Amino acid sequence: MNRPARSQSSVSPLDRVRVVLSHTSHPGNIGAAARAMKTMGLSRLLLVNPKRFPDDQAVARAAGAEDILVSAEVCTGIDAALADCVFACAISARHRNLGPPPLPARLAGAEIFARAAEGEVALLFGNETAGLSNAEVQRCQRTVFIPANPEYTSLNLASAVQLLCYELRLAAFDGCPPVLSKAVPFASPPASHQEVERFYEHLQRVMVSSGFLDPLRPRRLLPKLRRLFGRAELERDEINILRGLLDAIERQVAEERRTAGSTSGCAHNSR
Repeated sequence: MNRPARSQSSVSPLDRVRVVLSHTSHPGNIGAAARAMKTMGLSRLLLVNPKRFPDDQAVARAAGAEDILVSAEVCTGIDAALADCVFACAISARHRNLGPPPLPARLAGAEIFARAAEGEVALLFGNETAGLSNAEVQRCQRTVFIPANPEYTSLNLASAVQLLCYELRLAAFDGCPPVLSKAVPFASPPASHQEVERFYEHLQRVMVSSGFLDPLRPRRLLPKLRRLFGRAELERDEINILRGLLDAIERQVAEERRTAGSTSGCAHNSR
C-alpha cells in the first residue's frame, strides 16, 4: 500500500498516531470509532480486513466524522497497517505470557505521545468478539489495558477507542487540554480593598439593626464572616449584589419599625 511521505516537521505528534481496527465485524463500530477519534483530535484510521466497509451504518454512527471514514485506509493484513511505524501498542484486556509488557492506558498515553515525536505510532484494536490474536499482539511493543472492573472488563470497541484517544489528548496537552466554549465568559473585576471594607461595615450595620448581632457580645461572628467572604474572593459585581440585598433588608426593617411605631401611637391615643 503506497502512502504519501509525511514530513516529520510539518505535523504534530497526534497527526502521527494511527488507529488500526483489525477484522471489525460491524460497520457501525467503525463509524463510532471514527466519531471517538475526531472528538479527541485524531484523524488517521486504518482498517484491516473489515467485514463490511464502506457501509451506510458506519456513516450513520460517525455522526459528523464522515471525513475520517472517507480518508480511512483499508489494508489486507496487519503488517501493511503497521508499516513505517516506530512504535505500536496492542489494546487488550488479556495479559499474554509471551506478549509485550503491559501498561495501563494513562501511562501508555504519555509514552505513545512521546514516541510519536520520533515517528509513526499505532494503536491496534482487535475484533469485537475475539479481540487480538497472539500473532497480532506480538507485532507490538506494548500491551495496553484499560483498568476496568476486573469482574467485567468488556468494553464496546468504540468506547475503548475513545478512552485511548482521550488519554493521548491529555498527554498532548500535559493534562490540561484547552477549554472550548461558544459562550462569552462573564467577567467582573475583583473588588478593591475599600469596596470590601465598605461591604463589611454595611453588613455589620444591618446585622445590628435587624437584631441578628448584639454589638456588646459580638463573639467571633465578624471574623468568621470575613473568612467566609474572603474565600470567595469577591468581585465588584458580587459586592454590588450583596450591598443591594443589605439595602433591601434595611428598608424592610425601617418600614416595620415605622409600622410598629404608628400602631403603638394609635393604641396610646385610644386610651
